[in-house]
Amino acid sequence: MTSIDNLARTAYEAHRGSHPESLPPWEEAAEAEQKAWRAAVTAVAGKSGLTIAEAVPTQTLILQTGDEQQIFHTEFTAGRQGTLVIDDEFASGQHARFYIAHELWYVEDLGSTNGTWLNGRRILAAQRLQKGDKVRIGHTVAVVMATTKDADRAAGRPPSRGRAGVRDYLGRLREPPA
Repeated sequence: MTSIDNLARTAYEAHRGSHPESLPPWEEAAEAEQKAWRAAVTAVAGKSGLTIAEAVPTQTLILQTGDEQQIFHTEFTAGRQGTLVIDDEFASGQHARFYIAHELWYVEDLGSTNGTWLNGRRILAAQRLQKGDKVRIGHTVAVVMATTKDADRAAGRPPSRGRAGVRDYLGRLREPPA
């Protein structure tokens, strides 16, 4: 069964759920009815079978604090009461915010008492994050292990946007392996 078939069946069953007495189960629906649902799902999802939510690329940030690695896909805060809990008496409750802008990850201080530090320098405004960066909150250091762009590059996936990035990717495909 293809992903289009699965989506069509799921959509039909959801529709049937609101009209249970008047519609037969998917298996008993006429072939023309099933074909119509497949066509409708294809129009919404495209030939890939991915829904709009699935087709939106996620932005990934992998941070390592101590022995733990954590993966984030959306904006979050770090601090004693943040999404990324920093168990450090020198960290504020909501110490720093990590967020995505223009498909890149950034960190900014949230007015903490002791500041947020990036690679040994106190940050006064939002700063872009890259693989290998060290973010210090209190006495705790979080190392950026990867961002979406790093992960895409390592996996050999093309960048999500931009002609120059696509040209670079295609050029790497033509290069002989090292």
